[in-house]
Amino acid sequence: MEIIRLILKDVCRFTHLDIQFAPTAKHASNVTVLVGNNGAGKTTLLKSLATSLSWVIARIRVVKGSGNHLANEDIRNGALIAEIKIAVVDGARTNPDHGIEEGAHCWALARAKLGRKSAVQSALGDATSLADKYRLRLNNDDKASLPLIAYYPVERSVLEIPLKIKTKHTFDQLDGYDNSLNRGVDFRRFFEWFREREDSENESGVSDTVLAEVSKKHGTNSLIWIELSRMKASSRDRQLTAVRSAIAAFMPGFTNLRVQRKPRLHMAIDKDGVTLNVAQLSQGEKSMMALVGDIARRLAMMNQSLDNPLHGDGIVLIDEVDLHLHPKWQRSLIRQLSETFPNCQFVLTTHSPLVISDAKDVLVYVLNDGELHEHNGLYGLDANQVLLEVMDTDIRNSDVQKRLNALLERLQDGDLETAQKLFAELAEELPDGHIELAKAALLLRKLELRRA
Repeated sequence: MEIIRLILKDVCRFTHLDIQFAPTAKHASNVTVLVGNNGAGKTTLLKSLATSLSWVIARIRVVKGSGNHLANEDIRNGALIAEIKIAVVDGARTNPDHGIEEGAHCWALARAKLGRKSAVQSALGDATSLADKYRLRLNNDDKASLPLIAYYPVERSVLEIPLKIKTKHTFDQLDGYDNSLNRGVDFRRFFEWFREREDSENESGVSDTVLAEVSKKHGTNSLIWIELSRMKASSRDRQLTAVRSAIAAFMPGFTNLRVQRKPRLHMAIDKDGVTLNVAQLSQGEKSMMALVGDIARRLAMMNQSLDNPLHGDGIVLIDEVDLHLHPKWQRSLIRQLSETFPNCQFVLTTHSPLVISDAKDVLVYVLNDGELHEHNGLYGLDANQVLLEVMDTDIRNSDVQKRLNALLERLQDGDLETAQKLFAELAEELPDGHIELAKAALLLRKLELRRA
C-alpha cells in the first residue's frame, strides 16, 4: 500500500494544501520528509494522514467499522468546513510520474462547524472497497499478508517493561493494527508478544539457558554444544528473528534481545558483549529499540507467510523521527529505514539537518506559514548548509557571527588596527581551535606581513 496524494482544505492552519509523496518520477526513494519551524503544520499533516487511513484499518477489522473523524477544532479559524482527501494504491504504484493513477482508491473526510449545515459530505466508498480487498484475501488464505499502517506521534514514550502480564492476549494478523494509529510505541504489548513467542520457541527448541549451561560444562567446541546450537538455530522463531535482526541493523553492537527470568523477570540485550537490562539503556537507545522493534513486530505479525517478514509493505508515519537520537544515528536513519523495511513507505518530520542530508532521492518538503515548497539536492550537504538553506537558521550564535563578519570586513578593507582589536576580543571568548577564528588569524598575519 502506498499514499499517492493528500489534499487538505481549511484544516488547522492550511487553507489549501496539495502534496504528493515519494516515490515520484524524480525521487526513487520511499521516504518523504517534512521540515519546518514549530507550528508550521508538520504534525497536522501526519495526523490528517493517520485520520484518513484509520478508516481502512477499521473496515478491514469490521465490515462497517468507523475510523477517526475530524474534530471541530481541526477546522481553520474563519472557515465553516474542513476536508481531507487522500489517494492510495494497493501495492506499489506502476507510474509514479502521475499524481493520481488508474486504480487508485480515493476517499474524503469532511467536518462542518457545530451548528452549521455542510454542503460537503464524507465519501468513504473507496476506503471500504480497499478494505474489502484485504478481507477477501484473508477469506481465501488466513495467512495472507496485510499492509502495515502505523503512526508514531511525538508523544510516543518508552514505558518500563511490565513484570506481570495480567491479561492473556492472542496475537494474530489483525492484532498488528492494535493501537497502531493512536498510541505510538506500545512497549507493554511488545513485551507480552515477545515473551509468548520466545516461550514457544524454547518449548520447541533449545533455550539460551540450557545452551549456556552446556557451554560452561563442556565448552563451545564439544560435540554436544555444537549439536544443540544447530538444533537451536533450526528452531528459531521467524517473527522473533525478524525483530532481532531489525534492532541489530539499527543499533550496531546490540544483539540477542531476550526475556530473562532471573534474578527477576526482565528484558535483556547484549551491548558490545555485555548483558544489560533494557531499562539500563539510555533514553535514545530505548527509543530506537522500541520504535524499530514495534515496526518489525507488526510486520512480522502481518506477514507470517513471508520468508522475511520485514519485506512486508505498508505505510509508517513518524513525527520528529530524530527524537532522543545521537547525531551518529540521525545521519544513518533514513538509509537504515529503507534498507531494513524496503517495501514500506515512510513519511517523516524532523528538525535535524543530519537526517535529510545523508540519503539519496529523498523527497523533502519545507513547510512555512501554511505553504509547502519542495526542496531538492540536499544529499551530501553539510549540516551548516542545511541549517542555512533549508531551515533558515543561523549556524552559530548570532552575536559571534556578527563580530566574525565585522572582523573579515576589516581585514578585506586593510584596516589592520581595528582587525587586531576585534581578533583579540574574540580570541579571549572563543575556544582554542575555533575554525573561523583560525582562518581569520591567517588573513591577519598576511595583512601584518604586507604592512611590514
